[in-house]
Amino acid sequence: MEFSSFSSKQLSVLRWWMLPQYQNYDAIICDGAVRSGKTLSLSLGFVMWGMVKFHRQSFALCGKTVTSLERNVVRPLVSVLKDSGFQVKELLSKHCIDVTAYGHVNRFYLFGGRDEGSASLIQGMTLAGVLLDEVALMPRSFVEQAMARCSVKGAKFWFSCNPEHPYHWFYQEWICKAHEKCALYLHFTMQDNPSLSKDVIQRYERLYSGVFYERFVLGKWTVSEGIIYPMFDKNKHVVSQLPENFSRYVASCDYGTMNPTSVGVWGLSDNIWYRICEYYYDARKEGNPRTDEQHYSHVHQMLKQYPVEYIVADPSAASFIACITAHHQYRVVKAKNDVLDGIRRVCDALQSDKLRFSDSCKDIIREFSQYCWNFNTGGDVPKKEFDHAMDDMRYFVSTVLYGAQDYDFTALSVGR
Repeated sequence: MEFSSFSSKQLSVLRWWMLPQYQNYDAIICDGAVRSGKTLSLSLGFVMWGMVKFHRQSFALCGKTVTSLERNVVRPLVSVLKDSGFQVKELLSKHCIDVTAYGHVNRFYLFGGRDEGSASLIQGMTLAGVLLDEVALMPRSFVEQAMARCSVKGAKFWFSCNPEHPYHWFYQEWICKAHEKCALYLHFTMQDNPSLSKDVIQRYERLYSGVFYERFVLGKWTVSEGIIYPMFDKNKHVVSQLPENFSRYVASCDYGTMNPTSVGVWGLSDNIWYRICEYYYDARKEGNPRTDEQHYSHVHQMLKQYPVEYIVADPSAASFIACITAHHQYRVVKAKNDVLDGIRRVCDALQSDKLRFSDSCKDIIREFSQYCWNFNTGGDVPKKEFDHAMDDMRYFVSTVLYGAQDYDFTALSVGR
């Protein structure tokens, strides 16, 4: 195989298991910036090591989900293997691939470590090695069960991840203790990926800010702190005059009983979504909680001015969704509600100027300056205050801007 296209750090990943100084090491850990080339070099090195060292053994390739693993790891890996003369038989219906090389044949099983229940999927297997891509996104129970399956003599663990917070169990137990775990630790930056041009690297540097810049661009295990959306700029994102014409309208809703209920109307113009107006009711502040019907009446008065396609609703707001449904006026979609992924998507939308806000939307503008990370959780958790307009915006961004392809809006059960 020709290695001239790899950086020196990628070559270290490919060859570490051959070098005498690492013969007694049990693991390799690659972390760092996004798009730094660690995944391809790690997966390729993993298969090469397995094919040289073992015959008729089983291995595991693990990702957050099997779908993401196939897309992000297996597809590019299989392409490179075939181009390099490896024989690869894909048995994706069985979630495995058979590889033939160097006179050896081995099977590589594909697993997703989505949640605590995923550990049972790999339980009972006997493995000669495991690769865990995006290991920081997997539950500890799955990771440790996968490692426990590696009982063949000479088995090794291969890890890759982007950084999370410094209290994360994998950072504490593996990266901080790499030496005592007999693990080779390699930290990657974008400069370690020779396929990235300077322009592309600069684009990534512009895309992120705050904690996400620290993690995704610099590759640091950084604690979340301060305002969650520091890239929000009133001079850039708040407008006093809206466009005259919008091609689409969507509403988003975060529902509360004693907590505030926030509903925003969004309009699309020239590929920018504008928050045109909002309904925000704080029962504690007003001293008078509203019923679902009362909320609906006020929201309907606002929405009837616009041909709203559907309402993206807080998925936990069962009673209010039922109330909206009963009136047969608006279609409802339950929002995507992964908090941290949603925050990342909002950061991206603000950074790339896909969102703007009418200056009449005073409550969401106010919450931008109040929505903060919780310092006391030891993880990435926003404070549960001043987050209601923030949540309805996050539902909108995750479900409409970045998730519309996952929904068949023509087949909704709740319709006009």
